[in-house]
Order: sequence, then structure tokens, then C-alpha cells
Amino acid sequence: MAEEETAAAAVSGAAFSLQNDCKDDYQYEEVSTDDDFSLQEDDDDLSKVLQSIQEHTEDAQISASQSVLTSGKSVSEIREAMDDFFCNFLDRLGMSRTLDCFQTEWYELIERGVLTVDDAGLVPDVYTRNQQLETENLSLKKDLENYKRSVDKTEQALLKMQKERDFHRMHHKRVVQEKNRLICDMKRLKAHYASYEPVLKELSEKYQNTLTQKMLTSLERDKAMGQVTGLQAALESLEFGYTKQIPETKVGHDCTRKKGFEGPTQKALREARQQKFLVVASSSCDPAEDAEKKGKRDLKDSEFPVDPEGTPDFEHAKEHTQPMKSGQYQLSSIVKVHDFAVSCGTQLVTSSGDTTVRIWDLSRRGCILTLRGHSRAVRACFWHSCGDFVASASMDGTSKIWDVNSERCRYTLRGHKESVNSIEFLPFSSTALTSSADKTLSLWDVRMGLRVYTFQGHVHSCNHATFNKKGDTIASCDSSGMMKLWDMRKLVPILSIDAGPHPANQVAFDRSGGLVALASSEASVKVLCLAVGQLSVLQGPRVEVRCVRFHGQDHLLSAGTDGRVCLWTRAQ
Repeated sequence: MAEEETAAAAVSGAAFSLQNDCKDDYQYEEVSTDDDFSLQEDDDDLSKVLQSIQEHTEDAQISASQSVLTSGKSVSEIREAMDDFFCNFLDRLGMSRTLDCFQTEWYELIERGVLTVDDAGLVPDVYTRNQQLETENLSLKKDLENYKRSVDKTEQALLKMQKERDFHRMHHKRVVQEKNRLICDMKRLKAHYASYEPVLKELSEKYQNTLTQKMLTSLERDKAMGQVTGLQAALESLEFGYTKQIPETKVGHDCTRKKGFEGPTQKALREARQQKFLVVASSSCDPAEDAEKKGKRDLKDSEFPVDPEGTPDFEHAKEHTQPMKSGQYQLSSIVKVHDFAVSCGTQLVTSSGDTTVRIWDLSRRGCILTLRGHSRAVRACFWHSCGDFVASASMDGTSKIWDVNSERCRYTLRGHKESVNSIEFLPFSSTALTSSADKTLSLWDVRMGLRVYTFQGHVHSCNHATFNKKGDTIASCDSSGMMKLWDMRKLVPILSIDAGPHPANQVAFDRSGGLVALASSEASVKVLCLAVGQLSVLQGPRVEVRCVRFHGQDHLLSAGTDGRVCLWTRAQ
């Protein structure tokens, strides 16, 4: 009994010490539930130890219940005989010789009749109980050893967990400190950036003002250079009595004509202008006044046309007032004329991505004049109907009016915010039309280089715009396939047609103004009949159509990115 109490005390003491070790009064900081702290793989020993303790506890409970049942049954019902008791006792102590002597004498006495089994009697209950208690005591000692080993393993696992806890606690504190430091840095950077916002805004305003001032200065410089050139020419003509070839210094523009390419017409015009200038200069009574009048002009400058009440194109358009019927075109032939994409090209003037505009003499198969002045690629160019001027549109956001005879830029048209995609003259007039990637169209007075009106209504980049032959209607198209018609007199939109979603690259009127053709990236040409509002689709080669033109009354030309030109003929 004493040993049993000692074992119970030891077990309870071990359990008490384990509970004391598990105490933890650390106040944990708040950690987000998203943080994932996991133990290492070798921490599975702790779970194994706890499982072993649970198994030993269950075994002890089972053995205790069995011992109670056995002891109760042996005491009340099965009492051990004296000889069996002694035999078991000697066998348990390992006294085999004594056990043999006892059994020999015991069975001899029984055989001689000196002793009977009833005379020996049964073993008293107290001895049997003591033996059972001794057995239970041994079992408890074994359990105690197992518990001690389990406690040792548990203590080791607890120490390991405490180290892990300390490590993660330290790591958490370090992360919190780093987070606080980053928050402070962010606040400081925001404050620093906020302090620079007024400066950036002021610099941006200064930059815009500087650009405006630069543009105005450039205009004033061009005007001053023209005045100086005119004054020099007037003074020399008055002093020597003849006109001298003046070497000009082109500021911002470079126009180079190859020698030997001046035709008889241009030569006659040059001589006539020089003679006219000599007559005016000789008849002037006040040289200073004459120089002031002619100071802004070059000797070779062409005269801009005066807008007439009627033009030959207008009169010719009246003869074709009846539009052709829509939907009666059929593909008659395809001509391979280029190796690459066909976008535009006239007979005498070309624009290029090398920022130049070139004039070609097809009879001599060579370039006779190169016009330089744009800072980015030139998207389009256009001859004036009088043949003395060329207009160009560039990705640098400007357009230029070039004088072919004086070989210089007369005006730079500034006002668009993005690339200028097309430019076109109203025939026999001083009005030009531009379309731009800033979603607007603009009308310009080329005599003064000023913008007259801006059409707004497109929601995507405007790719092209053109006049009809009468000059009273404008057609435009944009990169979403939208086509719009505008009234030139009222300056308002007339009609909007959605031919998308593919981009529309170019539009063209027929002679009567009743049909409008649209070159689409959808590999088709779309023809709109204004009289009935019907849109017909002409399908040709499966390539993007870049440009379209009406030819005469019965033919329609289209060109695509495969280098082929398609001829469409009206069905009879």
C-alpha cells in the first residue's frame, strides 16, 4: 500500500510540474488572421507523445478494472489451496530445489494417508489479497516509468514549442516594426510629392506659355525675314536699275530644286514677275513706302486666288445633278501596279515618312523640288487647283502651305493638338480643310494662315475629310467607321452613318455629290446614296482598302494594302 501511494504521488507530482511549466503570461500583440505560422515537420513528435500517454492511460484503466474483478471473484468464490500457494510462492522466488523437496514430501504424505487435502485447508484471504496487491504494485511501477518517459518527451516538446514561439514572436515584432517604418516612409513621400505639385503645375504652365511664345516668335521671325528680303530687293533694284538674284536664307524650311529642271512655263512666270516688280519699283515716287508694301513678299511668290462667286467645278457639277443609282457597281478588273500598300499618290507631288514633300517631273523621271520643314512624317499632300501651291499635313500636328514658284513655305497652319491626317483645298479658292487625330475638322484661310472654323462631333480619330464639287458639303470619316456629312454654309452636321466597327480610311464624292464612297478596313468599299439613304457594300479582295476615287460617271477606283487597284464599273 505504501508503494502504491508513493507511485500515485509521483504521478500526480509529475502532472503538477507539467501544468506549472505550461503557464504563459505573455500578452500577444494583435496579428491578422491572414498570417500563417506553421511548425516544422519534426514537431510531429509532440503529437506522438500525447497519443502514447493516452494509450497508456487507457491500458491502465483496463488493467485496473480487470484486477478488481479478478480479486473480487477469487476472494469470494475461488480460494487457493495451501499446496498450490506454496508451490506458486517458491516458483515465484526461483527456489526450484526447495519446490521439488516440498512436492516430494507432500505427495508422499498424501499417499501414505498421513495427510489429506482437507487437513491442509485453504490459504487465508489476507495472503491472497497481499499477492494481488503486489502484482498491481508492479504494474503501477511499470506505468509510472512509462509516464515518466512520456513526461520527459513532453517537456522536450514544450521547450521546443517555447523556442518556436519566441522565434515567431520576435519575427512578428520585426515585421510590425518594418511595417511601421514603411508607413512612415509612405507618408513622408506623399508629403514630399504634395510639396512638388505646385511647382510641377507652375512649370507646366510655363512650358505651355513658352511653346506659345516660341510659335509666335517663329511667325514674327518668318515675317521679318520676308520683310528684310523684300527691302533688300527693292533697294538693289532702285540702286542698280535691274533685278538681281537674291540668295535667300530659309529659316525653318528647306526647299531644294535641282538645276536644269525649270520648265518654260515657270521661267516665263519668273521673268514676268521680275518685270512687273521692276516697273512698280521704277514708278514708285517713295522708295521707303514701296519697300514697306512689298517687304512681306518674295519676288517669286504666287498670288492666292480670290474666292469667286462661281467656279468651273461648280458649273461642271451642275451638269451632273442626277446621281447614279447605288448598288449597281461590279468589279471589272484588278490591276497590279505596286508591290506594297497603296494609300495615296498624285502625279506630281508625294509625301513621305522622311518628313519631306517632293515634286516630280514625270516626263523627266526625276524629283525637281524637295520641300523640308516638318519634324515628323508627312501624312498627306494636295495640289491647289491653280497649280502654284501645295498643302501638306504632318504627324507633328501642323500643316504647311508651300509656294512652288518661290520654293518656300508661305504659312504654317497651327491649331490641331495631335497628328493632322489629311488636307485638301476647296477648288479655285483660298480655303483649306484638315482632319486630325484630335477628333476635329478645321477650315483655314490660306491667305492669312488662320483657322476660320472647327467642326466637332467625332468621338474617334478623324482619318479623312473632303469637299463635294459644289463646295457646300463636307464628308468625313474616323477610325471607328463613322461617316459624317457637314453643311458648309450653316457649319452644322447633316448626317451620321455608322459603317463600323472597322476603321474608315477615306471618303470621296462623285461629280453630282449624290454618292459618297467609303474605303473601309473591312476589305470593302461602301457606297452611300444620299437620295434614298441606301448603303451598298462592294466586296473585293480580302485586304484592307486604303483609298477610293470616282472616275467619270461610270467608274470607281479603290486601292488596298496588297498593292492592287480595283476598277468598279456601273452595271448597265
